[in-house]
Amino acid sequence: MIFFTADTHFSDPRILRLDRRPFSSLKEHDLALAARWNETVAPDDEVWHLGDFAKGPAATVSSLLSCLNGRKHLIIGNNDGAATIEASAWTSVNHYKELALDGSFLVLCHYPFRTWNQIGKKSINLHGHSHGRLNPISRQYDVGVDSWDFRPVTLAAIQVRRRRR
Repeated sequence: MIFFTADTHFSDPRILRLDRRPFSSLKEHDLALAARWNETVAPDDEVWHLGDFAKGPAATVSSLLSCLNGRKHLIIGNNDGAATIEASAWTSVNHYKELALDGSFLVLCHYPFRTWNQIGKKSINLHGHSHGRLNPISRQYDVGVDSWDFRPVTLAAIQVRRRRR
């Protein structure tokens, strides 16, 4: 399966205060997000992380990546430093990616777009950065953990939720 996520902000002490995440400590936050990731993603699954993965030195980032299931791709976010970007565990690292999946054309970026490639042909923009606070436009989805019970999500689950609204 293929999953999408963003804005995990592992080991970033600002995240509990800025986003009012429901965890009593950064350690609890990181353990909960890693557990939810591994409950959702199998070792052979693929995960596209759309930015703001973690803060800290290379050893911290490498340790986090090694404990998370799946083949992991990074779309660089504004809070991803050299330790995250240069980690060897990523299958790929890009600022932007276009991907065909299940008959849909996806445009992946950390940032939400006002318009994007093939928007007139019903392409889909998956993004992070806004932490669930941005009102989306048609065919635009925030895949950040704040919007998805702090876990990665499939394209099918994203589309089902949108149809229910």
